[in-house]
Amino acid sequence: MSRPRLDIGTFGAFTYQTTPSGDVRARTYFRDWDGSRRLVQATGNTKATAERSLRRSLTIRAQRRTPVDTTLTPDSSFTDLVKYWLEDMELEDRLSPLSREKYASQMRQLVVPVFGNLTLREIGVARCDTLLKQLSRLSYSRARQAKVVLRQAFGLAVRHEVLARNPVDGVARLHRPPHTPDVFTADEVRAIRLAVKLWEGGIVPSGPKPDGQLSAIIEVMLGSSARIGEVLALRRMDVDVTGPRPSVYIRGTITTLSGVPPYRQDHPKTAKSRRMVTVPSFTADAIRLRLAKVANVSPEALVFCTRNGTPLTMHNVRRQLRHVMELAGIEGVTPHKFRRTVATAINNSADVELAAELLGHTSSKITIQHYIQRNEMVNPVTADLLDAAFAPKH
Repeated sequence: MSRPRLDIGTFGAFTYQTTPSGDVRARTYFRDWDGSRRLVQATGNTKATAERSLRRSLTIRAQRRTPVDTTLTPDSSFTDLVKYWLEDMELEDRLSPLSREKYASQMRQLVVPVFGNLTLREIGVARCDTLLKQLSRLSYSRARQAKVVLRQAFGLAVRHEVLARNPVDGVARLHRPPHTPDVFTADEVRAIRLAVKLWEGGIVPSGPKPDGQLSAIIEVMLGSSARIGEVLALRRMDVDVTGPRPSVYIRGTITTLSGVPPYRQDHPKTAKSRRMVTVPSFTADAIRLRLAKVANVSPEALVFCTRNGTPLTMHNVRRQLRHVMELAGIEGVTPHKFRRTVATAINNSADVELAAELLGHTSSKITIQHYIQRNEMVNPVTADLLDAAFAPKH
């Protein structure tokens, strides 16, 4: 008689034999998840107890070998997949809470309104491609965000063997529109410093009464290239402005989640973002003045904080910055523009690799693409070289 065909994770018929001691041994062949067919057996004082013991062993073996359990099928709704994907991100705990919240928001705003009533089986390459093209007409950024979260969610479905392939893998490439990073000129930096001095001095009142921290925050951004959240996360123990080479140690950021007060996260955006930056004299001066006003002398005390010592919110700092920019006559400014300004200055005076190192980027490609304003002036030495090569001889 031919042996029964065993699918992966299943077992064949039970056989029984009596041991020399009089017990009963139940046996069967089990096909593991690596495809190997293995003999599994269990012993009991009766045939029934031996069989129960063998079934328990098979159950444990199957649970150990089976991929992550999921109730999802190709006929599940896309909304079910989103829920499952969000739960998996929570369990994996690889991303920061802020990143998880950002991805969840992007999925719910950009994708669920279109795919929410479809089953997974109905969402193929064509539907994903159409959605991304529609979003790209509105905004390249929205299309890119939707592509990222779609790829992650469908990637999870593929890994857990709900779908055979990821439909996002077949969509057309998104094309980023031409973009030149905007930076401050030297004149604009001078105008900003004058405007913040007037605003904090109450000479030109605008908005809520300033607490005097914004000018120092600006000088730290200009002197370190740090992100606004990284600046607001600096503690006394992270700054050294008494030695011959003043420095700031960027190793945290301020995180703001929905319904939760802002708090200091003990690591910056990426692993390479954790860095020690030697700062120029104008930044060191600003930090020294600020530290003199911070009553809490604990090493853990934040350099920039509320009256209660709690973190400032990035929303409030941005709001204050808008008031100052209005006084300086500059529009459309976010704190990130200071970061791009620093990157461009370092690139112009040195090279892009040094700019990328200062910004804490994992690749200089990111620095070039998003942070550096291209200098359209070609090195004038080319004229001398061409004169030497082609100038007519007299």
